[in-house]
Amino acid sequence: MLGFLFNERECRELDYVLRKELDEMLFDLKDEEMNAELKSAIESRYNVVFRMYARLASPKEISRYARNRIYQ
Repeated sequence: MLGFLFNERECRELDYVLRKELDEMLFDLKDEEMNAELKSAIESRYNVVFRMYARLASPKEISRYARNRIYQ
């Protein structure tokens, strides 16, 4: 377990970076031509980044990026 101390500006920047990363991964996951192995790797990374984002964001903002556990 690591701990970090951020000031307000750094928190906003981290929030922005995580949101942009989540947006990009969601876009990639919608690609029908992507193979299953690559999608699985992106989903795994998405879960890690989403948990990081969930520590900073409000429940309303989190719900925007929440995904169903069963992905088809």
